[in-house]
Amino acid sequence: MCTGEDKKLTDLEAAFLEPRNATHRQYEALRAYFVGEVSSQEAARRFGYTPASFRVLCTQFRKNPQREFFRAPEKGPRRGPRRQQLRERIIALRKQNCSIYDISHDLREAGHRLSPSAISQILKAEGFGRLPRRADEERPQRVGPERADAADVRALDLTPRTVHTQFGGLFLFLADLARLRLDRMAGSVGLPGTEQIPAAHALRALLALKLFGRARHSHVMASVMDEGLGLFAGLNVIPKRSFQTEYSCRIDPALYAPLMHAWFDAVNLLGLPRGESFDLDFHTIPFHGEDALVEKHYVTNRSRRQKGVLAFLAEDSEHRVFCYVNGQLRRDERNDEILRFVDFWQQRTGRLPAELVFDSKLTTYANLHELNRRGIDFITLRRRSAKILQSIHAAPASAWRRVQLSGLGRAYATPKVLDQRTTLADYEGPIRQLAVTELGHEEPTLLLTNQLRRSPATLIDRYARRMIIENSISDGIEFFHMDALSSTVPMKIDCDLQLTLMASSLYRLLGRRAGNGYATARCQHIFRDFVEATANITISPRHITVRFQKRAHNPILLAAGYHQTDVPIPWLGGKRLQLVFG
Repeated sequence: MCTGEDKKLTDLEAAFLEPRNATHRQYEALRAYFVGEVSSQEAARRFGYTPASFRVLCTQFRKNPQREFFRAPEKGPRRGPRRQQLRERIIALRKQNCSIYDISHDLREAGHRLSPSAISQILKAEGFGRLPRRADEERPQRVGPERADAADVRALDLTPRTVHTQFGGLFLFLADLARLRLDRMAGSVGLPGTEQIPAAHALRALLALKLFGRARHSHVMASVMDEGLGLFAGLNVIPKRSFQTEYSCRIDPALYAPLMHAWFDAVNLLGLPRGESFDLDFHTIPFHGEDALVEKHYVTNRSRRQKGVLAFLAEDSEHRVFCYVNGQLRRDERNDEILRFVDFWQQRTGRLPAELVFDSKLTTYANLHELNRRGIDFITLRRRSAKILQSIHAAPASAWRRVQLSGLGRAYATPKVLDQRTTLADYEGPIRQLAVTELGHEEPTLLLTNQLRRSPATLIDRYARRMIIENSISDGIEFFHMDALSSTVPMKIDCDLQLTLMASSLYRLLGRRAGNGYATARCQHIFRDFVEATANITISPRHITVRFQKRAHNPILLAAGYHQTDVPIPWLGGKRLQLVFG
């Protein structure tokens, strides 16, 4: 039986043998190994190290045996924290009705830097409460950010003068917008507007931010003082972010389809051609809120399912322009969206699409039969099941043949193809299946098509070009900010998609006129070479002259005839637009 003295000695020994901090534990472990002649494994086990980490600790100690484990206490008086020295001054300033920001400003002028949060903690410890909200006349007069005027079409100043703008490249699109008669289009669709900001002016203001892709929508507040940005929209200044968010919420979702139809007809009158083959795909725009009504969809760039809004996009494969978008899809509606696009194209053009190329998860076999019944060619992928792969591997070697794909830069230019006829559930009649190997994948790639006479090399090459739409969607995500839902300008997704479609058309018109390969260039490339340009805008009684800075790519715009622009701009008092380069 232990006595009280024995227990006291045991507690004292535990103070040494059971370290309470990392430094003490290292000291005792090293002492046990080097002095107590305990094995490395035993010392590591006793003091909670792994054998490897303890060996590293011993190696470090051998390199620096003079290491100080225990430091002597510093002598002499210690200085208190900085906030303690400034406490009396902070209290005195608060008694003068100064806010924490006023106090921080006064301390900074005296050479003392203390954050408003630190000042708040000191005042709270001293028993001071928060100041009531003060009127503007009660606040100290200090230099602050200049407040921009409210956007108002009635305050638009068209008196003769010259202004400098960072958004000069936007005026390359102004003539097309005038020819499109956007004011009439917005009125016929029924977009909301006010006397202060009419519908077409609001639409141009949103479109300006979409066209100028250097920054996200949240950066608009840094440009509200740029008069050129407001002039593009026909306003005195660009509307603030609160208006942009509010306006996208005011648009009835039923208006987007008529707006897309009207825009589709108008841009084709300007010379934007219509193709016959289209690439189709879904894109999930992530949603990070707590709305229970938002469904989960697969996000490709994150390789997982998460809450998001499913958007359907159709791109003209030849001219690289988005011609159809829909951001109001539910999961049970996604399979039939391809038929809705076919109906849209037939309604707008009077003919069916000649060819559709899409992924395996875009629609069902029953809808493939419907496309075949309507005489529409299609190419799609087929999902690889174990049964299908087993039948493909069981095919004799004589059934496979090697084909030559076009393109000298291909890494896999001579794949092997197994060309077969097969049947599908809910699809009447035979369908062609191509199993392709030696394309860089471990398993064969399976293509399904109703084009029975087209050569395998041509079909494979056409589906490979479908990857372009994924690059175009990536261009829309990065340049047109389709995924910028966490922006401080949270726009409605269907509004943002419609603006993306409109901006894509305008960029393609600019690229086609510029030539030199810009017709199919990425929007980021066109923006960098032409649109990202400063300019001086001269307003005269009859003209608005935009004089661009000297740039290396100005000769391309001159060759395209942009210097001959002479178009009246209705929302700028009917003044005629002129563009001058260099």
